[in-house]
Amino acid sequence: MAIRPERWRDHHFTGQHRQDCRRDTSAHTPPLERLRILMRAFIRYECEEAAMRVALNDAAPLYRDVPEAKEAKAAGHRMFQAFMREALPKATSKTRALAGNLITTTLSTVGKDFSESPRTSTEIDTYAKAMSNMFCAYLEALNRDTRRL
Repeated sequence: MAIRPERWRDHHFTGQHRQDCRRDTSAHTPPLERLRILMRAFIRYECEEAAMRVALNDAAPLYRDVPEAKEAKAAGHRMFQAFMREALPKATSKTRALAGNLITTTLSTVGKDFSESPRTSTEIDTYAKAMSNMFCAYLEALNRDTRRL
């Protein structure tokens, strides 16, 4: 499969995934609820697009360094940093960076591993709920323990 650089913007969340996330993750929705919604969308997307992800990884040298890819990655990073500031309002930037890195690394690694096998909708929902519970508990614990912030 040939990957065109201009398709990079469409790689992460496409069509219905973007619409669902925009509708369900408005600014007035609490951060942990948005995390739960996005977790489900991400895990579902990872499972639905596993073959595309493999093709994109194979083609990575063709698009990884194009300006559009760098721009998309930077925009995603800024959005996640803003989310972490909202989710951990009393935390230091160092704590937020550590928590953000832990969440994104775990999500990426576990999402890839989980999506490598065919999954039912029920399995996807159960797994996404378990992951979001884990991440929400972690963020709640950080917010409670102000000594570590």
